[in-house]
Amino acid sequence: MRYYYAAMRVMIMTILVVVISVAVCIVLAVMITSRSEPRIMDEVMEGKQPKMIATSTSSWPMYRGGQGLIGRAAGNLPNSMKLAWKFKTGGGIKSSPAIDDGLVFIGSNDANIYTLDFETGRQVWSYKTGGAVEAAPCAVDGLVVVGSSDNFLYALDTKKGNLKWKYETGGEILGAANWTRAADAQGTLILVGSYDYKLHCVDSTSGKAVWTYETGNFINGAPAVGEGMTVFGGCDAMIHVVSLADGNMVKQIDTGSFIAASAAILEGRVYVGNYDNVFMCADISSGKILWEYKGGDCPFFSSPAIGQNVVVIGGRDKRVHCVGRNDGKKVWTFQTLGEVDSSPVICGDKVVVGSEDGRVYVLRLSDGSKVWSYEIGQAVTSSPAVANGMVVVGSDDGYVYAFGAKR
Repeated sequence: MRYYYAAMRVMIMTILVVVISVAVCIVLAVMITSRSEPRIMDEVMEGKQPKMIATSTSSWPMYRGGQGLIGRAAGNLPNSMKLAWKFKTGGGIKSSPAIDDGLVFIGSNDANIYTLDFETGRQVWSYKTGGAVEAAPCAVDGLVVVGSSDNFLYALDTKKGNLKWKYETGGEILGAANWTRAADAQGTLILVGSYDYKLHCVDSTSGKAVWTYETGNFINGAPAVGEGMTVFGGCDAMIHVVSLADGNMVKQIDTGSFIAASAAILEGRVYVGNYDNVFMCADISSGKILWEYKGGDCPFFSSPAIGQNVVVIGGRDKRVHCVGRNDGKKVWTFQTLGEVDSSPVICGDKVVVGSEDGRVYVLRLSDGSKVWSYEIGQAVTSSPAVANGMVVVGSDDGYVYAFGAKR
């Protein structure tokens, strides 16, 4: 019996050792995984910024990838890329693409909204509006919503392209639409700025106005969404903070000069550049400017990409600028041969951006060194969309370009 009990003790001890070892491995695996995805979960959970980051490598459903407009993509980009496909439209392309459910959505100055197959670049459908489409589409709940310079906001079925509704504003719409859930969580609201000086909140089912918020000048960029608010800059030089619940003003922050770019919002701070050559970070709760970067000697029309520790922005001084997220101090700059109105995207350890010198660049996030570039030949003011390790962008030559890994 002594041998039996001894054997049982050995068996129990062995099982305990195995169980503890497995538990330790699981804990280590969780820790490694959380470190490999630089704080993505921290920044999108707990109601801080829903959909702020492209949480799937296979989608980029709206301008800047998510509601916070932070321009950060999931996954990684290869060191070398090749042209996967290109698609010709009938006019130059200022619009930026959206990618959702295997489809690419983009506008053109030929007044059409195009939907292309993400893998092949073949046209699925197109829809004709009454004016040039410079705004980036927004795909949500089976709709693609996009504004046109004909003053209308269009909602189209993503699969078939048939019109669900259109909403008229009092001016052209050049900035992308955004979205938020209704207060009762039973519907979706669409937000878009217009040259009628107003931000419009529209019911996604009926296409009817829920509320409007009036500013003192044109609204050129897209509104960012987060923490129960929408935040955007205007040509009245103000950063506007507006309640999503009722469209009432929460706060206005004076930046000193008009804002043409879209602002990004992350963790209670807003990042945006203005026409007075200043890129800044403001605290929403206090309404104070926390820091200003004046390293560029030309206006900022590009929208920022917000990384874990840095912010990347294009400038009309022909450079891409990288500054510290907490202090706004210069980390690096990269010189192109043309103005950089294209808004950069951070993907893993790289940055992708277009320039009016006719090139698409991939840069190293750590030091701004060039990893790869592709010469299109005409200006790239469209901002790239990144999904599945591929980059899709438009150009003034009227083509949509898709780049992927070399095989």
